[in-house]
Parts: sequence; C-alpha cells; structure tokens
Amino acid sequence: MFKRILVAIDGSHTSELALQEAIKLGKELQSQLRVVHVVDEVTLNRSEGEGFHSVTESFRKQGREILEKAEGLLRDTGLTAETKLLEIETLGHRVAEMIADEAAAWPADLIIIGSHGRRGVSRLLLGSVAEGIARVAPAPVLIIRGP
Repeated sequence: MFKRILVAIDGSHTSELALQEAIKLGKELQSQLRVVHVVDEVTLNRSEGEGFHSVTESFRKQGREILEKAEGLLRDTGLTAETKLLEIETLGHRVAEMIADEAAAWPADLIIIGSHGRRGVSRLLLGSVAEGIARVAPAPVLIIRGP
C-alpha cells in the first residue's frame, strides 16, 4: 500500500515519534523511507552581514547532524533510508511547501510528520507545518501528535 514513505524531522521529540512510526510502518509494509530536514535560510536572517554565512552554515550542520542521528536509528532497527537536507533559499517558499514538493518529486505514497499540537494564539502566530503539509501534499499525510 505505502511503498514510499517520506518522513520530515526537525530534531524535536515529536519528530522522533514520527520517525519511530515511519520505521514501524516501513518494516511492516517493506517500504522505502526518505527522511528530510528543512533549513529555512530566508527566515534566519534577511541581512547578509558578516555573520550571516556562519549562522546559515551552523543551521546546515545541525540539519546534517539530525539526519545522521536518524540514519543511525534506522541502521539500529535494520532499515536503511535515504536522507536529504532541503534548503529554502528564496523568499516566498515555506517549509510545508518544500516538504510537499519533495514528496511529489520523489514520489512518496505517504508523508509522516510530527505536530506539537499548539492551539490558540501560539498556533496562530507560529503556524503549523503539519497543517500546511496536509493542505498542499500530493499524498496522504499521517500526523503524529506529541505529548
């Protein structure tokens, strides 16, 4: 049924729960997995001053470390997966759209993502990547709620 599962992670406990669910389904369904992490360089710093490049490189490094940790976890469970660091470098692109575009290009049969379950004003101000993906995704989306 779901032979190609894309899971988006951000290094949070909730995204680890999403990865665990992807591993469980991947084993059960003998699916291919792709794990992605998005670095949003545009919202990090709009002015390209002296420290801009070191800040963006720091976020890329952190993203690579998050993906390496996921690869280790996958190896420990006997699964292998592709990993990919996605970078938003152009104003107007959003994390949810970047993940949905990657799911379409790969192409994924299922997208798994964690949700922090924010409500009220914090959700209004911060938005929800999971909700955004569900709106624009080319495939079904499984949202894993955090504690």
